Amino acid sequence: MPEHVTWLTQFVNHHLGHFALALLAALHIQPSNPELPIPDHVVMAFVVVILGTILALVLRSQLSVEKPGAMQQVAEMLLTNPLGFGIKDLLEENVHHGAAKFIPFVGTISVFVLLGNLMGAFPGSFLKAPTGDPTVPLACAVLTFLYFNWQGIRRLGLGGYLLTFAGSPKDFGGWILAILLFPVEVVSTTARILSLTVRLWANMFASDLIYLIFLGLLAGGATFGWSKSLVLGVILAVFPATIPVLFIGLHIFVSVIQAYVFTVLPAVYLSLATAEEH
Repeated sequence: MPEHVTWLTQFVNHHLGHFALALLAALHIQPSNPELPIPDHVVMAFVVVILGTILALVLRSQLSVEKPGAMQQVAEMLLTNPLGFGIKDLLEENVHHGAAKFIPFVGTISVFVLLGNLMGAFPGSFLKAPTGDPTVPLACAVLTFLYFNWQGIRRLGLGGYLLTFAGSPKDFGGWILAILLFPVEVVSTTARILSLTVRLWANMFASDLIYLIFLGLLAGGATFGWSKSLVLGVILAVFPATIPVLFIGLHIFVSVIQAYVFTVLPAVYLSLATAEEH
């Protein structure tokens, strides 16, 4: 089945596709589709970055201590809120020392995932959730993996950080156990890339797939009704016009939950990496 390509992706490839082909040729990379060298998920990811940047600039220009606007209040709720699941709240809960310095990275990843997920809430020919393609969650997971390991090395030093994978042995028995523990911890830590990727991608892919399946079934029923009679067609057309709203709500809920997961797990990984022992 051919992949659905948004109008925006076609527009970008029409104007920038030849530049992308030249760049890929210089890097000796063969695009999977020479007619669309810039894939859908790449275009959508750039849209998320541009949208997030614009929102941040607008928010910065409207910051006020005396009269915070609605946009500022939403941003503050994302950072910290009474329920305790804001970006700052989760970092402070898991990273007990120096949590504030991790907010820029974790917050950026969290907001990117949230905006990327929400782009798929209204399926059409213009926008699509970039997180529905496995390469985008993989990129977020790899960046998270590199970041928390780098922070662990910065805090403990390379040797001290590697020793945490062996349980920070203190005596002869600990060193014997470290021989068994070290490879297990290395594999377990590396597997977080796969865990983060699959968790986000599978949930967003499943959400989009369920929506499209039910929309197709409901639209098919309405078409059947129109072929039989006007009254039956009108009655059955009510369902594809109203029920998808429920799936849009479900998609928004899943989008928020997955953004939360992609916030709390990096916070936990940073806590483990910067602690004295794993």
